[in-house]
Amino acid sequence: MALSFASLIGSPRRRAAWMLAEASPFARAITRGHQLLADNTAYRVLAARLGNEGGHAPDVLLGREIGNAEIIARLQSLLPLGRAVQEDIAIHTATGVVSLRVTAMQAPGSVSGGRNWVIWDIQEVADNAAALVAVRQQRDELAAFIDNAPVGLYSVAPDGRFLFANRTFAAWLGGVPEQLVGSDLLLSDVLSHGEARENETMTPDWPGGEAKLRPLPAEDTEPDHPARLRLVSVSQTVVPDVDGNPLRYSAVVHDLGLELRQRGTLRPVEAEFRRFFDQAPIGILVLDSAGTIREANAAFAQLCGRDDWLGQRLAAMVREEDALALARHLVALRRGEIFSRALEVRLDGPRERVVEVFAASSAEREDGQSAQLVYLVDTTDQRSLQTQFHQSQKMQAVGQLAGGIAHDFNNLLTAMIGFCDLLLQRHQPGDQSFADIMQIKQNASRAANLVRQLLAFSRQQTLVPKVLDITDVLADLRNLIGRLIGETITLKMVHGRDLGLVKVDQGQLEQVIINLAVNARDAMADGGELKIRTLNHSVAQPTQLGAEIIPAGDYVAIEVTDTGHGIAPENMAKIFDPFFTTKAVGAGTGLGLSTVYGIIKQTGGFIHVESEPGEGACFRLYLPRHRPNAEELPAGREDARPDSRDLTGQGLVLLVEDEDAVRAFAARALRNKGYTVIEAASGEQALALPPEQLDRVELLISDVVMPNLDGPTLAAQLRSRRPDLKILFISGYAEDSLRNNMAKSADVNFLPKPFSLAQLAGKVKEVMDGTA
Repeated sequence: MALSFASLIGSPRRRAAWMLAEASPFARAITRGHQLLADNTAYRVLAARLGNEGGHAPDVLLGREIGNAEIIARLQSLLPLGRAVQEDIAIHTATGVVSLRVTAMQAPGSVSGGRNWVIWDIQEVADNAAALVAVRQQRDELAAFIDNAPVGLYSVAPDGRFLFANRTFAAWLGGVPEQLVGSDLLLSDVLSHGEARENETMTPDWPGGEAKLRPLPAEDTEPDHPARLRLVSVSQTVVPDVDGNPLRYSAVVHDLGLELRQRGTLRPVEAEFRRFFDQAPIGILVLDSAGTIREANAAFAQLCGRDDWLGQRLAAMVREEDALALARHLVALRRGEIFSRALEVRLDGPRERVVEVFAASSAEREDGQSAQLVYLVDTTDQRSLQTQFHQSQKMQAVGQLAGGIAHDFNNLLTAMIGFCDLLLQRHQPGDQSFADIMQIKQNASRAANLVRQLLAFSRQQTLVPKVLDITDVLADLRNLIGRLIGETITLKMVHGRDLGLVKVDQGQLEQVIINLAVNARDAMADGGELKIRTLNHSVAQPTQLGAEIIPAGDYVAIEVTDTGHGIAPENMAKIFDPFFTTKAVGAGTGLGLSTVYGIIKQTGGFIHVESEPGEGACFRLYLPRHRPNAEELPAGREDARPDSRDLTGQGLVLLVEDEDAVRAFAARALRNKGYTVIEAASGEQALALPPEQLDRVELLISDVVMPNLDGPTLAAQLRSRRPDLKILFISGYAEDSLRNNMAKSADVNFLPKPFSLAQLAGKVKEVMDGTA
């Protein structure tokens, strides 16, 4: 069923029925079967007078009484004879008896389109004389209508002589009806077959079809000249006598020239509409009353990814869980209901797309069938962005929670580890208490590693970035990674040539590589190959990288590829979620990949994953390439200092820490190493110390996050008095704003919590000696 412009602007048959009804001065109704197609004002007034305002057809309006019902049925039985039939009936109403004269006849097929319309004319009979006048007037009007109808009408005898012709048909021949009826002219004199049968002789009993109308002969004219021929379409019926033999042939003639001219006017409009329809950026469909697709544009075919959509029900082309809702939605829209928002469904096919469904109410086509226009707007990308935004919000919320928990735990762990170190100084390795204390310290260190992972995920740990050569970092890790993955897995490292430098926290980068290596090992239970490759990577313009956009620039890429079982598609969106794991209970914390994600994002890098089930996985890390200035040098491998190095020192230290346990341990540890320590529980308490005492302080050790006056603000105020004051911040975590403020200050050192006695003493000695 082809989509046409005319189908969208209404049915001309409906307008014809309305015009026919309005053409009568009497009460007139046009029906098809028991359906009322059109009526005029006089009919509606009569219906109201008879106590019925429901818009019923005359057979219902007039046939409520048994006697009248029989009269109406007799009228209807006589209609196929092709002539007007008339009966008088009486209707009993509350105010008395109303006498009516009912005339019925079949409408010409040219007007009804061959749909058996019936014209009912009803008039009230006051007396016989008035009735006769009305009947004559009605017949005159009917004859005038037939005579001047917009189609040609004729009737011929079996020998081809004209028995009747209306003025329209005669005018097309260049004459009047009297020149045809009663003359010797035959049908074949004025009508010949169309091109398909132009060699056949026209006979009165022909079945009808396309033909050529030849004008009547005139002086100095050529009747058969192509310019004078009229292309027509003839619909013909046989009227038999009582024995069934042809009595006459009646026909309706349509001027195809007018129709062709109308088509020519509509053709550019239809062509323009078709162009818009085919090239529209959204999917457009035409559905029939059953919801079956009768036509669709290219955008819909691209959306569904199928070429067998014609004849399919639209509800069958969406996901099963959306099909019922879509079917109900379309039915409601077909009835004209209005919704405040569009329905969102997922198309079922090779390319699962999310679309919003908009539709119009049904409209009648030229062929009488109903059609519904449906528009599908692709919202897959928009839905993906919404999902990414919600995921980002969820990760941020979990990160803030993890950061807060980590801060409190780090204070507790600092005290636990610190006091364990103080106890170990009083016990020898052979002492039973020494082993118990070591167990406490080792488990506290394990807890510290877990907290460090939480901070990495929440991107709130304090980083100490250095200029590094990735090749050197991987070389240091090679033996460690080899021991971690075991002998059944082959480790292969491919180092890129002329690899650029990066500025990252070395410990955190090593944590990322180790986490990815352990994750790959667990995916290759039966052995395989772990490949770590480095290379330079340049991005000319912002590029979509999975759910993120990587800006233009130069990057150093690290690829970690395994040959394991791969990642299931349904898990790809969740692998970086904290505590998400597919491993057995107790086999993992679910923080490995979330830690990797947090570290890489805090470093300013990007991570992208590619995986197919059964074909392994590839994690690509993109770190911004760093070009060092004259004062920066690539950080080489630091030699481990021996544990027996001298950690004692001298000097006045101001220790500001709001956690009593941490402050007590740190003060005691530093005093044991030879330092003089002044303690303060808050920034305000520190500033309240005597000025002469503050002027002698050589080193400020302060927590970063404290109530009211935080560490950076305290340091700034003390530096205004003593510009040469050395500063060491200790922090469970540092928020972005505080970390940025500290980064702007010169000679600021960091010691992340939790720390041991040796780490605290070592860091203080480095700062005091100026080697930090």
